[in-house]
Amino acid sequence: MSDEKPDELAGTEAPFVSHLIELRDRLIRSVIAIAIAFGVLAFFPGPAGLYDLLAAPMLAHLPRGATLIATNVISPILVPLKITLMAAFLVALPVVLYQLWAFVAPGLYSHEKKLVLPLVVSSTVLFIVGVAFCYFIVIPGMSRFIQNFAPASITAAPDIEQYFGFVLTLFLVFGVAFEVPIAVIVLARMGIVSIDQLRKMRGYFVVGAFIVSAVVTPPDVISQLALAIPMVVLYEIGIIAAKLFIKHTQAPEEPATASDKPAA
Repeated sequence: MSDEKPDELAGTEAPFVSHLIELRDRLIRSVIAIAIAFGVLAFFPGPAGLYDLLAAPMLAHLPRGATLIATNVISPILVPLKITLMAAFLVALPVVLYQLWAFVAPGLYSHEKKLVLPLVVSSTVLFIVGVAFCYFIVIPGMSRFIQNFAPASITAAPDIEQYFGFVLTLFLVFGVAFEVPIAVIVLARMGIVSIDQLRKMRGYFVVGAFIVSAVVTPPDVISQLALAIPMVVLYEIGIIAAKLFIKHTQAPEEPATASDKPAA
């Protein structure tokens, strides 16, 4: 008689079409959540209110009397609606990530499911913190830097579409950059890299963080440092979190791996 324990996932395989149907249903629920958030935000504070909120960091550092301008006929309507949609996505992000978790959960063992939901919550929080950091720290600092170095003969009047595209890009960059701990945890838990390897790659990551920040941020020191330094700090946090995550998501019969051992 075999002493091997039955596989928890045995018999849970589903046909490919069933996976597609479930994926469609999850996507529909995510879209509905975003649509509901969009409707609420469109009512209060409204597209105009959200636009004013997004433009505030730039307007605070423009010369007195200067404003953002619209060079496209439909920009005064289209840009606030885009901003509302972006805000709706951020509000509905927990629901979207939960749907993603619910889709992959059947393929996970019970000991792996325990911390998947906290991981999803952490991803949401980190992304929103990254966006908030960009809004409150990076954009004001960048705006101040640009105005201080701009010639006095130039009157700044940024186009609202270009400003929105620029800010949206920064939001995505900082939101994704703040997901570094999650990426480190996933790579370590999947066994792609060990904790010791992550520690040894610390120097390479620091160099890479500064290269990435120089490429994706505006050409000012404030923005570049504001992206590179948090990425390095979050990488260190990710190493610590990965060690704890591996420990608590390990199967009871699974022996400790080399990735769990502290560096000599």
